[in-house]
Amino acid sequence: MAQFGRLISLLSLAIPHIFISGIAQLPTTGFALQKGESKTITAPSSWGGRFWGRTLCSEDSAGKFSCVTGDCGSGELECAGNVAVPPATLAEFTLDGGGGLDFYDISLVDGYNLPMLVVPQGGTGANCSITGCAADLNGACPSELKVTSADGERVACKSACEAFQKPEYCCDGAYRTPDTCNPSPYSEVFKKACPLAYSYAYDDKTSTFTCAGADYDIIFCPPISTSQKSSSSEGHNPVSSTLPADSTMVYEGALAVSSASMCTHMLSLAVAVVAATWRLCHLFF
Repeated sequence: MAQFGRLISLLSLAIPHIFISGIAQLPTTGFALQKGESKTITAPSSWGGRFWGRTLCSEDSAGKFSCVTGDCGSGELECAGNVAVPPATLAEFTLDGGGGLDFYDISLVDGYNLPMLVVPQGGTGANCSITGCAADLNGACPSELKVTSADGERVACKSACEAFQKPEYCCDGAYRTPDTCNPSPYSEVFKKACPLAYSYAYDDKTSTFTCAGADYDIIFCPPISTSQKSSSSEGHNPVSSTLPADSTMVYEGALAVSSASMCTHMLSLAVAVVAATWRLCHLFF
């Protein structure tokens, strides 16, 4: 059975807490993590599900809990098996799948709301490696896909399917097969920024990863170094050029970067869980 790890950023950040969400088979479907806390969740064999981050979360005067991005619609911290309302960056897992392998990916098929990495720990396999999207797609989001907060800040980026509801973007109807559904100019924006993440429904060849006998760290909002920021601002992808080759480098990177994060001004996160300890890096207001 796999485990997932979470790392609260050791930088001096103002965010008060993170919210985690899971699906109904797990012992919890949502909980708060104060800054510096950690939590271990273990999922049963053959479990499958998603992790995602909810941002800009609050409770109203009646106690209804909601988030600007990634909200699950439960009205509570616990998601009770509800999925994220798009757009949301997703970490997807199927444990103990074909050949006894765990299958995992980072998906932008439902859009993007924050950067995210999956880091296998202790597993084996030719394709058992780190994947994710560490780019700031909110800043690079085409205007027709952008989601803004009440004060006009860009907080998420829709998929073309969500924005336009056309079968050629949703890989539906006459476009429901790999032969008929091709990348769109919008999915190519996602793929250029995050070449290891799913950018549309049939983006399997470069975006699905497998491990045997691994635990997993899930890192939300991995900070980027000054050199990474420079590369990103020049239109290059900070994920493909600097994605760590092993978990040791992941931890060093999390500790050695500048405190300015691409996930600024967000309030909280939520995630759909697999089998787990968590590694989450925080944001500023």
